[in-house]
This record gives sequence, C-alpha cells and structure tokens, in this order.
Amino acid sequence: MEEETIKETTTESLGILETIQSKVMEFINNPEALLAIAFKLITAFLIYWVGKNIAQVISNMVAKGLSKTNSDPILINFLKNFVYYVLLTAVVIAALGQLGVKTTSLLGMLAAAGLAIGLALKDSLSNFASGVMIVMFRPFKIGDLVEIAGHTGDVEEIKIFSTVLKTKDNRQIIIPNSQVTADPIINHTAKPIRRVDIAMGVGYDDDLKKARTIMMKVMEGHPLVLQEPAPSILMTELADSSVNFSVRPWSKTGDYWTVYGELLEQFKDELESGGCSIPYPQSEVYLHKVG
Repeated sequence: MEEETIKETTTESLGILETIQSKVMEFINNPEALLAIAFKLITAFLIYWVGKNIAQVISNMVAKGLSKTNSDPILINFLKNFVYYVLLTAVVIAALGQLGVKTTSLLGMLAAAGLAIGLALKDSLSNFASGVMIVMFRPFKIGDLVEIAGHTGDVEEIKIFSTVLKTKDNRQIIIPNSQVTADPIINHTAKPIRRVDIAMGVGYDDDLKKARTIMMKVMEGHPLVLQEPAPSILMTELADSSVNFSVRPWSKTGDYWTVYGELLEQFKDELESGGCSIPYPQSEVYLHKVG
C-alpha cells in the first residue's frame, strides 16, 4: 500500500512538473506573449515609480502651504502623511490593474478590511479624530491652564490620541482626546486679563461705607490691579453673623493668584486697623452649678 501511495504521489508530481514545463515552453516559443508580459511589468513599475514621486511632491506641497498659514506642526505632519498614503494607495491599485489584477475585487477586500479594522479600533479612531479637531480648532495651546473632564492643570502636550496636563503639584494627567472634545473645556488663561473675585465679610456693627472705602483704597493702591476695567465692590449677602461683599478687581491673567493672595491679606490688616471686624464662627459655653 505504501509503495502504491508513493508511486501515485510521484506520478502526480511529475504531471505537475510536465504541465509547468509545457507552459514555460509555450511562452518561450511565443515571443509575443513574453513581450506582452515584459511590457506590462515595465509599465506597472513606471506607474508605481512615477506615481510615488508625484504623491511625495503633492504631500510636500500641502505641508509647505499649511506652514505658510502658521498651522500647528502636528496638523501639518498628519495631513502630509494622510495625503501621501491616499495617493500611494491609488498608485498601487493602478499598477496592479496594469498587471491584470481585478481591482474591483481588490477594492472590495480593502473596504471590508477597513470596516473590520475600524470596528475593532473605534475607540482609538475616536480619540484620533478628536485629536485632529483639537489641533484644527485650537481650544487651548501648550502652557494654558485648563479644566478638562473634571481635571485642572497646565497643558503639557497635545498628542494625536491624548492630551497631557501637569497639575500645580506636579502630577501628570493623561486624558483621552474623545473625553476632551465631549466635555466642556474651561480655559483659564485664554484671555489676557481676568477678574479676581474675593469674598469679604464685616460685622453688622461696623461702618459699611468705611469698610467699602478701605477695600477700594487697597485695590487702587496695589500695583498689579488694573484701573481699566475699574475694580468694583458689591454687597452680596446679609449672612447670619456678617455682611458679605464681593470684591472684584481686575488683573493680568498671569498675576491672578498673586493679586488674590496679597489683596486678601491686605484687606484683613487694613479693615482691622480701620476699626472694622472680621466675623468668624464662635461658640459660647455656659456652665450652671446645680444644688
């Protein structure tokens, strides 16, 4: 049985070799067929070589045009690569078509493969698309103090798939770009000036006009407080133990926390020096002797 199987396998192999040999001989004896194949190969190679160079030139022109508009380097690099690979794909399909490959079925296979990959990587593609939107519309830039998805920090890096923040206590927060574009973005440093809101309270027995005059004088004398827009003071609440004011000076964005801290300290000192009190919660305990 084994000998018969070996003979059958040998016979089949010889048959295949004879078929290949006969086909090769047909091509050798038919110079026109050889020339046709050689012509197709050369034409396909030329299509690929010329097309690849044209794709490179066009992608470089796109990058050069975008750099003249002061576009973000990340956006420039992304669009350059995108244009190049789209054109290169078209060139490869044209070259394969010259060789006799049915490009219709090939395109169908590529579309099916692209759909499968897109479904498998939908989250990553969502982050990628959001990254492109961030780069294009620029809701913030490197160094801005922002509040995103419940996190606050300075923008350290804008990547294609994520945005990196650095908190004031030097922690790093990496937020997926899909969350960045899905939630509201608060950019604390987008504008050159900001209003500093300080809540101050004085006692009910204090002279309110005098307290207002003292606080306004402190603001007008501070070197970092802007005179335009002018600072303002607004009474906001008659609380349980204090009369509360909302003190609103303006400052440059970079001076915000300096102005906030220094004014708060000066308000306390000057109000107390002027005879006003700063109310705070107190508890009184009475002891009664029984018997």
